[in-house]
Amino acid sequence: MRYVYVLHSKKDNQFYIGSSHNVRKRLKEHNDGRVPATRDRIPLEIIHYEAFANKYDAFFRERWLETGWGRRYLRKSLHNKMKSLGG
Repeated sequence: MRYVYVLHSKKDNQFYIGSSHNVRKRLKEHNDGRVPATRDRIPLEIIHYEAFANKYDAFFRERWLETGWGRRYLRKSLHNKMKSLGG
């Protein structure tokens, strides 16, 4: 199983989108500062994730969520969560 996840930075109120086989372990790596892309944005929390049967579908979903359309989709579908985060 492969997961695509969306992290929210409590520091700069931005999203980070990634994928992993183990979301909890990957979140710990992000928050421990071991991921260069998010090192300056911790603390991070998972606000959304999706499961995929294969890495190819997860890869294409991750890439789509990183587009303008994908980010608009996330903001719309996570509207209530975004309000609670102050965004």
